[in-house]
Amino acid sequence: MRRVTSLKALMLASALVAATPAAAEIRIIQSPGGQVGPFLDLFEKVRESGERVVIDGPCLSACTLVLSIVPGERICVTKRAVFGFHAARSIDRRGRIYAEPEASEAVLAAYPGPVRDWISRRGGLTSRLLLLKGRDLAAIYPRCR
Repeated sequence: MRRVTSLKALMLASALVAATPAAAEIRIIQSPGGQVGPFLDLFEKVRESGERVVIDGPCLSACTLVLSIVPGERICVTKRAVFGFHAARSIDRRGRIYAEPEASEAVLAAYPGPVRDWISRRGGLTSRLLLLKGRDLAAIYPRCR
């Protein structure tokens, strides 16, 4: 149920992104992540729009792909911003979760250098959720004005 709700919200956000003027901003206030494909599509539209992205809450899992797609100079963070990173994984038809090491390597390589370095200093992408927030985050991305 949670994935269906997240996907509906993502689809709504995608529709809103397509309809907003370039001077607007996209504000992420809470995203648990989800399937990678819709996030890639959404963030590609945001990148093409020229809009600024305000991270104003948790941006977890697939949501962190915003850092790989939208130029860093168009991303800012508030005090509530948190990025959550983990290794890529898939679910088979029986509901079993399995690791996707090649996808994890590709995702890590796509993150900007400072983010990639922060993740690497904490042991890399694993099944454990790494949370980038506070001073560590503010050292990489500017606070929103």
